[in-house]
Amino acid sequence: MSDNTLPLVISAPEPRTLDLIFTPPQLARLRSHYRIVETTPEDVSALPAETLAEARYIIGQPPISSDTLEKLKALRCIFNVETNLLNNMPYETLFARGIHVVTTGLVFAEPVAELGLAMALNLARNIVDADLAFRQGNELWGGDGNQTARLLSGADVGIIGFGDLGRALNRLLTGFRTRTKVYDPWLPPSILVDNGVEPASLDEVLSQSDFVFVVASVTSENQGFLGADAFARMRKGAAFILLSRAGVVDFPALMQAVKSGHIVVASDVFPEEPLAKDHPVRTLPGFLRSAHRAGALDIAFKRMGDMVLEDMDLIDRGLPPLRSKRAERETVSRMRSKPVDRN
Repeated sequence: MSDNTLPLVISAPEPRTLDLIFTPPQLARLRSHYRIVETTPEDVSALPAETLAEARYIIGQPPISSDTLEKLKALRCIFNVETNLLNNMPYETLFARGIHVVTTGLVFAEPVAELGLAMALNLARNIVDADLAFRQGNELWGGDGNQTARLLSGADVGIIGFGDLGRALNRLLTGFRTRTKVYDPWLPPSILVDNGVEPASLDEVLSQSDFVFVVASVTSENQGFLGADAFARMRKGAAFILLSRAGVVDFPALMQAVKSGHIVVASDVFPEEPLAKDHPVRTLPGFLRSAHRAGALDIAFKRMGDMVLEDMDLIDRGLPPLRSKRAERETVSRMRSKPVDRN
């Protein structure tokens, strides 16, 4: 097959790059099977009409107007490798035309779940602060250093949200024999039961857990829904681990709950990223901080390349994509997560 007859792919994967999400062999395969037109998200709409008309796939999440979509006559799938679904394209028209919109966010589930587990263990056993005290010559030996320590094994655990990340976290927790309650208003109870967890209300998860993991996506319905009242309902000394997006919590109220000594917190996400150098959370005792690095492993990014190539092959053969997660008509417009500003 000559280059001119290969299917055309528009590549605009910012903030990713093709080198980030594909290994050299994967990228060579991509280039040998497809014509690649590389551009920026903002410049997709300015591509020549014949390029838009031939494009079978888009890698990225560029803004697409109705007029631009009309020119994308051969488009079969948009591969969102940023993984946050932005409201920047006419999803209803895409769905009406049978064009798939898929995300590769599944690759982050296990890495984020593992760091979340590590954060919970740290909050339970005070590992970081004990190490810092040791370095400064102020360590407490034996039981003196375990005044607030507890076990994760056999603990009451609550999970808010039970998508890919929640399920990956639950698989890790099974080895700790936790009694796990889950709140997810988008899932029927039977799915939770089939995964070995107990369906519960938000109040039950908050008030009956020693550890609360927040892994829910930000939607139009839950922005800031975990505030002062929610934190007050938690058990004194309970651990709150925030792994999804800071937009689901009232962050000042969360900080106040830590400052008061009511709960301890670990978070991989923050209201603004990167965080201001003088933000008070940086020096707040009882708050374990991570700079949105839970999922940012090279192995995770390279798994994106596998997913994209395998789903392209399926679609080329007239089959639906199976590796990536398809955006759903009923929920895509509710998503409110936003990419991290790296500038």
